[in-house]
Amino acid sequence: MRISTGTAGLLLAAGEGARFGMPKAEIEFAGERLVDRAVRTLREGGCHPVIVVLGAALVQVRGAVVVHNAAWRTGMGSSLRAGLAALPVEAERVVIMLVDQPRIGPGAVARLIEAAHAGASLAVATYGGRPRNPVLIAREHVAAVAGSAVGDVGAREFLRANPGLVTHVPCDDVGDPADIDTPHDLAALTGGDDPAAAPTESSSVSDPAG
Repeated sequence: MRISTGTAGLLLAAGEGARFGMPKAEIEFAGERLVDRAVRTLREGGCHPVIVVLGAALVQVRGAVVVHNAAWRTGMGSSLRAGLAALPVEAERVVIMLVDQPRIGPGAVARLIEAAHAGASLAVATYGGRPRNPVLIAREHVAAVAGSAVGDVGAREFLRANPGLVTHVPCDDVGDPADIDTPHDLAALTGGDDPAAAPTESSSVSDPAG
């Protein structure tokens, strides 16, 4: 495990998974709950501590600090604000992940942290040249990102408004941003030799941190 001093991890896992029929945090992929898999990805990628924002499902999560977002029904923005508010004062930056993208591997997290060490204050993992997840935000931008997180919008609007500050980090060889919204999505992703590294065809992907 690579731990980068000053880099926290933030996992957004509060949704009810209406299209799936159960909260995504509780869905199992390759014998592991999505929430546990994502926490492991952040930790192995170099984040400490890891903060998990829960809402619809209140479950035990090992190796993480759990924050309950009572306003989870209002959308992802409230979960992002709750998670950012819980960052420890010593965190110089944060890597944000969504719980429903199980094929993103620790290598993507590590590359964002490496980009930060090279001077990036905002970094986004790209796949096929398109910005997706995870996303890294330096402390200096946390307040502004939180302020733009409204409704079901997370960090997306702030990143789009500041393209000159964003470093794109290619991660095609260490992950696939396909997400799980329905049982069909889960079935489509449950094949392959290396779920954390081998990209697959998918019609469902999430914008950077919502």
